[in-house]
Amino acid sequence: MKFGSAVAAAALLAVVTACGSGTTTTGGGGGGGKVGIDHPRADSNFWNSYIKYVPQMASDYKVDLMPPTNSQNDVSKLVNNVQALVGQGAKAIIMAPQDTGAIANTLQQLENKKIPVVTVDTRPDKGKVYMVVRADNRAYGTKACEFLGEKLGGKGKVVQLQGALSSINGRDRSEAFLECMKSKFPGITVFSEPTEWEGTKAASMLQTRLEQNPDIKGIYMHAGGVHLAPTLQVLKQKSLLVPPSDPKHVFVVSNDGIPEELEAIRKGDIDATVSQPADLYARYAVFYAKAALEGKTFKPGATDHDSNIIQLPNGLEDQLPAPLVTKDNVDDKSLWGNQIK
Repeated sequence: MKFGSAVAAAALLAVVTACGSGTTTTGGGGGGGKVGIDHPRADSNFWNSYIKYVPQMASDYKVDLMPPTNSQNDVSKLVNNVQALVGQGAKAIIMAPQDTGAIANTLQQLENKKIPVVTVDTRPDKGKVYMVVRADNRAYGTKACEFLGEKLGGKGKVVQLQGALSSINGRDRSEAFLECMKSKFPGITVFSEPTEWEGTKAASMLQTRLEQNPDIKGIYMHAGGVHLAPTLQVLKQKSLLVPPSDPKHVFVVSNDGIPEELEAIRKGDIDATVSQPADLYARYAVFYAKAALEGKTFKPGATDHDSNIIQLPNGLEDQLPAPLVTKDNVDDKSLWGNQIK
């Protein structure tokens, strides 16, 4: 895998000293230390892309990153992995808990040991975090709603392939999508299917819905990394994988921004995706872990990397930009999905 100049070392090192005008102050203490990292899964193209970005970011930031663990979408494994990393000397932890309600006790234990935690992609429901590195997931759902609502002319039927509702991401995307549909496109019927971020469940649920409602004209996939391939396979089986110019075309909008989604947009198999920034997730996960070890603190406000830090009940969240990608901008070289060879 090769990466574009957007993640060049010089640019990254510059960010270390200037995270954002008025957002960074330097606290007392500081220093180095090992950073432990747990990856949430290896069965998603999105997460596999993130995983490949991490070592480069650690090298560019000169972070002593420990060999990673992988919790395989299992919170009990995540808890055990974190305990092992701490036992091996981790002074800061990067994690991406997929069950955001079940990690609170572990976060409390880490706080008691004064080990700062950076979470990626997901926001824990409870438990102190140094920083959440995430994008505005409610905006994902709203963007998908507006795109499909306009394409369908405000009427018809759509399927929402949800992630796991035990995750803040699944809830944020789902709730925002439904609220937007209710307020802006009341003539559209939404069938919501909780897939638990599993492609096989997505395929089965979509197939059943299409059999019961062959007039479905839109699909919102919460995660292209796990939903794209099975969705396209089902549409192909139903002879619905046709160009947007064909009256049988089912409009599809996704989340992730993986190369496979961008190629599907070019081919006309799907119509849009929200580019969830795998490169920036890796970059700022490492950046904030380093900042925590150096004793730096942050406050809410705009940053100089086109994001916005917001206050949470249990910490801060850096909401990174996540643009909507359509055929009009799919070849934009700044998209991380176009930087991977």
